[in-house]
Amino acid sequence: MTPQVDRTPGRKIRVAILFGGQSEEHDVSLRSAQTVINALDPDRYEFVPVGITRSGQWIQQGDPMARLTAASPLFALDQGSAPPPEETAVEPAGDHFISSDITASVDVVFPVLHGPKGEDGTVQGLLELAGVPYVGSGVLGSALAMDKAMAKEILARHGVRQAPWMLVERSRWQRDPAGIASEIADTLGFPCFTKPANMGSSVGVKKVHDPSELTDAMSEAARLDRRIVVEQGINARELEISVLGNDDLQTSCVGEIVPAHEFYDYEAKYIDERSQCLVPADIPASVAAEASSTAITAFRALDLAGLARVDFLLDRETHDLYLNEVNTLPGFTSISMYPMLWEASGLSNAALVDRLIELAIERHGERTWAPAPGEPIGSRTSPD
Repeated sequence: MTPQVDRTPGRKIRVAILFGGQSEEHDVSLRSAQTVINALDPDRYEFVPVGITRSGQWIQQGDPMARLTAASPLFALDQGSAPPPEETAVEPAGDHFISSDITASVDVVFPVLHGPKGEDGTVQGLLELAGVPYVGSGVLGSALAMDKAMAKEILARHGVRQAPWMLVERSRWQRDPAGIASEIADTLGFPCFTKPANMGSSVGVKKVHDPSELTDAMSEAARLDRRIVVEQGINARELEISVLGNDDLQTSCVGEIVPAHEFYDYEAKYIDERSQCLVPADIPASVAAEASSTAITAFRALDLAGLARVDFLLDRETHDLYLNEVNTLPGFTSISMYPMLWEASGLSNAALVDRLIELAIERHGERTWAPAPGEPIGSRTSPD
């Protein structure tokens, strides 16, 4: 049976917004959450802010956003002040998990979290146990898409074109760096990219121009994850497309990133204002159509729901389109491509957030539906 959200006239839908988190993308999450909160129509929604500190404490009283942004280097930069020294920053105290009082009293949870312990199925599993509708993909889809290596394996089975790559475990790299370096040179060549298998926002991603840069790049990726993805470098344009829906999927127009740096790293995304987002991208209609169909293929192959941003590389010489990454909880900041692409496609931030909340409630109803007593399984193809 579909969960019954109280639609009594005048009653607002209660939305819990989760933000912060324990990943390297903590600061980006704070910005994204502010955008989502600002997009909620105050006549329709009541939002319940829930902050998660870098050490995993859940703040559910007072003003969690103010308490977390006060210790955020990214927000200090916005205000023109020096970032708080990490060793002296005092992290606010809180609980270890979301309160059952909150999950029992809200209609839906919107996890505005990026990276591990937020986008990788962990929080999704917690919300499944709490039995509350939530925005975005479930445990399986979140975990698959977050793990770049697993996602690549699944997408390859569905015929999705990707750049040549290999997986290196941290332990193998530490045991035999010379042998791994030789394998990378022979298999992929240079330039190549090194990435932590489980991370987003280009955190820990390095472009390796020649063998002399490989050790530092692998060490940085290994610091963030026990599994490292190494990809062949392609002289390419960076394209992105947004997907929206559960079973009936829509795609936005295609956008292009022109990074301020050599590639779209963390600083180019969130700090250096010289990066450009070209929406829509100046590409042939055939490339846009291929990006749309491939994004939908990837979305379904990874069993995603609600939303995703799919990133592509368009080879400047061959014009081949390669899928780069799939992000299940993409950035929602004022300069993030996911909402920007929908805005350009005719869907405002407010309408986009409305739709995501509707999809969350719809999907929860489909997952929890069961036949009535005595009703044969399969007698209905969809919930009421």
